[in-house]
Formats: sequence, C-alpha cells, structure tokens
Amino acid sequence: MKFTFKLIWEFILRFRGILAIGIVFGILIFVVFKFVSPLLVSWETVKIGITGRFTPDDLPDLVLSDIGQGLTKTSETGEVSSSLAESWQSRDEGKTWIFRLAKDKKWQDGTNVTADTVKYNFTDVTAKTVDQYTIAFELKTAFSPFPGVVSKPTFKKGLLGTGEWKVVNLSLAGSYVESITLKDSKGNQKVYKFYPTEERTKLAYQLGEVNRLLDLIDPKPFNTWNTAKIDKEVNRQRFVAVFFNTQDPVLSDKSVRQALSYALDKKRYGAERAYSPISPDSWAYNPQVKSYDYDPAKAKEMIGELPKEQKDTLSIALSTPATLLSEANEIKKSWEAVGVKVNIQVVPTKPSDYQAFLIIHDIPLDPDQYAMWHSTEENTNISKYKSARIDKLLEEGRLELNTENRKKIYLDFQRFLNEDAPAAFLYHPISYTISRK
Repeated sequence: MKFTFKLIWEFILRFRGILAIGIVFGILIFVVFKFVSPLLVSWETVKIGITGRFTPDDLPDLVLSDIGQGLTKTSETGEVSSSLAESWQSRDEGKTWIFRLAKDKKWQDGTNVTADTVKYNFTDVTAKTVDQYTIAFELKTAFSPFPGVVSKPTFKKGLLGTGEWKVVNLSLAGSYVESITLKDSKGNQKVYKFYPTEERTKLAYQLGEVNRLLDLIDPKPFNTWNTAKIDKEVNRQRFVAVFFNTQDPVLSDKSVRQALSYALDKKRYGAERAYSPISPDSWAYNPQVKSYDYDPAKAKEMIGELPKEQKDTLSIALSTPATLLSEANEIKKSWEAVGVKVNIQVVPTKPSDYQAFLIIHDIPLDPDQYAMWHSTEENTNISKYKSARIDKLLEEGRLELNTENRKKIYLDFQRFLNEDAPAAFLYHPISYTISRK
C-alpha cells in the first residue's frame, strides 16, 4: 500500500497541470449542461392526458386543430371567417356552396392545397372540383350553417394536414387511439394520451405517465397538492342541465316542469348560470328569456294547484353520471323541499328510459339546435320534446342566409323553448387544467 500511495502521489505531482485543467474543464461542462443548455435547447416534450375514447377518424377538436385547418374557422361567438378558403358563396339559397381556396396554403408534405386534395366525408353531400383552387359542395337540401361545418380540419391523406404540428406516431388499442405524438418544426413534441374515465386520467398523472391534464370536471385531489398548478376556466360552450322526458306521464305537464325549475337554486353551484341552450358568447344569444330564478314558494304553489291524485304521488327518478352526483343530491334536496319525492339513479350513459336526466352538454358553435330539439330527432332529442312552433323555427333557421334574420329566428327559438321548460338550465361548468409546477 505504501508503494501504491507513493506511485499515485508521484503521478499527481508529475501531471498536476493536466489534472488541474481537467478538473476545471469538468466543472465548466457541468455548469454549461446544468444552467446554460436549457437556454440553448429549445425543444421540449409535453405529455397530455385527456378523458375519452376516440378513433383515428374522430379525434377531439383540440388535437385536430394542432394538425390541420378547415376551409373556414369559427370563433367562440359562432362567427365564420376564412382559413384554407379565402372566400365562399351560395347562388341557390344554400343548397350549393362554392369555396375559393387561398393559393398560398400548403400541406405538411410541401405540396399546394388544391381542390382535388381537400377531403371531407359528409353524408348527403357531393364535393366537385370546379378548377384547381375552387371546390363546390352540393347538398340535398339547403343548409345555411354549412360554412361553419367545413371549419373542421381537413386532411390530404391519413392525418397529413396543414397545421403547425405533424403526426409522427399513432398508437391504437383495438379500434381506439391510445396515444398520438405530434412534432413541430422546432423539434417540440406533444404526446396526447387518452383514457376511458376521468379517474383513470388522474391516475395516469399520479403515476407520471403524463405531466398535464386537460378539461377535468373535478380537480380533486390535485387541489391539495403543492406540486400541481391548477388553471380553471368557465366553459361557455357547455352547460349543465336537467333534461325532462316530456313524454313521461308526470313530466308531460309543463306546469310540473316549470315548478321543478323554480325549485332549483342555480346560484348554489358556484358557477356562471346558464339560461338557455345557446352560449352567452354566441351572436344569436337571447338574454331576455324566462330565467326561472330560485322561487321555492312559487314552486310549492304550482305543485299545490295540481290535481290531488297527481300531487300526492308526485315522484321523480333523476338519472345522472357519477361525476354529477353531488349536484344530483342538491337537486334532490331542493325538489323534496317543495313536496316532490326523488330517487337518484347513477348511470354511465344515457339510459333508454328515464324521467329526468342530469348531464353536461356541449353547445355547438353555430346556433342551429335542430338535432337537440326537433321532434324528428329521436336519438339526440334528449327531452323527447315535440313542438310544432319550435320545429318551424329550427327549420327556418337552417334555411335563412341573412345573419340578422337568422338571429331573430333564434331569439324567438330560445324564448319559446324556455317557456316550455323541456330542460332546467343550471350553469356553465368550469374546466380544469392540471400541470406540474
């Protein structure tokens, strides 16, 4: 050991200059990588968790908007403006729509966006190439909101779009997308991962599979974490409402539906009130509708005026997903306080038979609400609502091309719909984004 120690000491003395330079150089390298390299390297990878099951042909809008653009784009107010198309027109009252493409738009493979490369899979619509930069869509019936429909991003083939982000990997679990990886020109990556339930999405964050969560309904348990950053935003493109089955023997009576609406304290939920099925940001929104402000005395009075046999047996089965169970319990208390028995049923999806159904519902950007309220729409008319007057307004709204005239139609639509009370509109929910500090 004495010989070894002496040998090492002689080595250090002989090469002390080189060793000193090496140590200094090593320290400099450490400093550069620890403090300077983050400033020099601009790319990053973000892993994002989203709740929902999606196929490659039905990805959420927030992902599609990264990858591509539509012929048009629609603002939160529902106004349509140019995107891949610089102009459009209809010469036959909304049955044929002609779009003129901008000539400076390119696909992600570097080729020009031309009429023959624009692809939309619409039923009952025929797309025809007029010339290299003009495409016509022929509809079977006139449809004034069509320019907003083509705000959905279009793709040349697969998911080759015109957006800032390009698809570099897509992973499937059966027919559903498990994850999709996007990359921009700077090398940044976004990895979207999809989970079937919100609880599973939260677990992915806890396990480190993702470092950001989008569009959560409930921020718990992350609202108690010091390492989590929570951003919240009122989502005016959704509303929470109790839909009444208007074909039910009890709820077919408009006075019962109105009484149930008056019995609910909409301010109790700590969110922005919703007054109608159209977003308050929309150009067609009517702020002068029947508001059904909290009035339990009026609710009791209306219920008291019902025939004795109906009043004595008044009972409501309220169906709800588990995410809205606390709201359902509040509704139960409010209705029982005015003399209505309530039975809560937790369901994963819309049941085939129900009396009242509490859900979060998406609002389309265009005020056209044909699918939600027209009497012919059996699958999407949740309230099973039938009104000849509402049907007529919805039909006229789809045909009218003049924006001011359309606005008058939808103002009337909201006014008459709220009077009939096929649903009790409660509030616009808060959307939470969770990220690591």
